[in-house]
Amino acid sequence: MQFLVQHSQLRDLHDKVAAGERLNEADALRLFQTRDLNALGAIADLVRQRKNGNRASYIINRYINYSNYCILSCQFCSFARKKRDADGFVFTVEEIVQKAREALQLGITELHIVGGLHPSLPFNYYTDMLKALRALDPRLQLKCFTAIEILHLAWLAKKTVEDTLRELKAAGLESLTGGGAEIFRKEIRSTIARGKESAEEYLDVHRTWHRLGGRSTCTMLYGHVESLEDRVDHLRQLRQLQDETRGFVGFVPLPYQPENNGIPVEHPPTGFDSLRTIAVSRIYLDNFDHITAYWVGLGLKLAQVALSYGADDLHGTIIEEHIFHMAGAKSPQLQTEADLLKAIREAGLTPVQRNTFYEPIKIWDDAAGPKASEDGKPSEILNNNLATA
Repeated sequence: MQFLVQHSQLRDLHDKVAAGERLNEADALRLFQTRDLNALGAIADLVRQRKNGNRASYIINRYINYSNYCILSCQFCSFARKKRDADGFVFTVEEIVQKAREALQLGITELHIVGGLHPSLPFNYYTDMLKALRALDPRLQLKCFTAIEILHLAWLAKKTVEDTLRELKAAGLESLTGGGAEIFRKEIRSTIARGKESAEEYLDVHRTWHRLGGRSTCTMLYGHVESLEDRVDHLRQLRQLQDETRGFVGFVPLPYQPENNGIPVEHPPTGFDSLRTIAVSRIYLDNFDHITAYWVGLGLKLAQVALSYGADDLHGTIIEEHIFHMAGAKSPQLQTEADLLKAIREAGLTPVQRNTFYEPIKIWDDAAGPKASEDGKPSEILNNNLATA
């Protein structure tokens, strides 16, 4: 690593990071602007090792989209449908429970549930869904809803955001998803997602959830019409909220998918751009413990490479993903646990099965075989259903 940065123009930033000093926005922009990807990756890998050692994680989870009907028409979105569209759908609570029941047999520990802003589903549809899923297995972790969905549900329930979150939490919600952040800069946001919640509203939903004791992830959609300065501004606002609440458990950069939507982007994110974005995120977000390489958008091979550029997590098995694939993602609909284990091992790291909060369930020490986490608690989650590699 010293060899990679010794003669690099990033040497001063490496020394700053090595000394534990916080980078500013100008530093982050320099990192984004460099063409020295190897030196950038070396700095990011230094931070990753400092925070997570030789481990990289994954989760056994299932995605469920309860509906793709949406009252919004975000320009970048290929997922949303109107009631007049023939390929729109909405699942009943019973159908969602059945999907979850089948996934439990595969060993999932988390359900990741989001959908469009449905024009007519009542608020009790969402609370009934959470309660029914909680009744399946109290150890199954429910990670549901984006910030804009929470604002929509608050409007439906005629409640404040805080009261809405309290009621959802009482019904079984354990974590908010990080989707919907897109890019915070107002001018960019109005270009790609006119009518969606503002950056302030997104951040305030997460702030309120954190103050209630909840945890969540956060995201950034990159590689469309935003500038590098816009990315830095986005990361700055996330880091600032994390300083305030410490409620984010991980950051997930999302590469833009260009098909079937209203934003003309001739050159979507390249592998170079994705690796530098992950690396800069790892270096600049010094108060985040985990950076996820989202294989759905990157492909598993590039996500594997990202484990040497600051990422320490490959996300999950997923089983069924619609949002990225309807926008043109060519990755598979799912990854097996064996595939994720193989990718992590080939990167020279120790695989760790995690839960929703990035806490270890099982550590795959190849010399001694898999072992439960140190405190034993997460390892009890659906232990009888865990798939083996």
